[in-house]
Amino acid sequence: MVTYRIDRINKEFLRLISVMLRTTIKRDNVEEAILTNVNTSRDLSYAKVYYTLLDPQRKAVVQKALEASNGQLRGLLGRELHLRTIPEFHFVYDDSEAKARAMDELLDKVAAMDAKRIPPDKDE
Repeated sequence: MVTYRIDRINKEFLRLISVMLRTTIKRDNVEEAILTNVNTSRDLSYAKVYYTLLDPQRKAVVQKALEASNGQLRGLLGRELHLRTIPEFHFVYDDSEAKARAMDELLDKVAAMDAKRIPPDKDE
């Protein structure tokens, strides 16, 4: 169960990490990541940062750049936030949008097949 405090910390991490990836971190390819969510453990020892990309073929390159910027992000966040510990970040590619698109296509196919099979009643 996520507490109110952890939820606020997740939102603040999401905001600050996305700003830092765009402006402060000077690594190639990290600005391509679009952050979608952050899940922090209750003891603040680790956090999963979910991201997506406009070009999914560049996932390996961006993943490596994000992992390399982990230490720098923790240092910057430690100076910015007033927390006792800053978690270790694990970057995870978020493919939920692609799965949702595939599900929509399947539902459209089923609806089209259903429309072909059952003719509408002319009495109504």
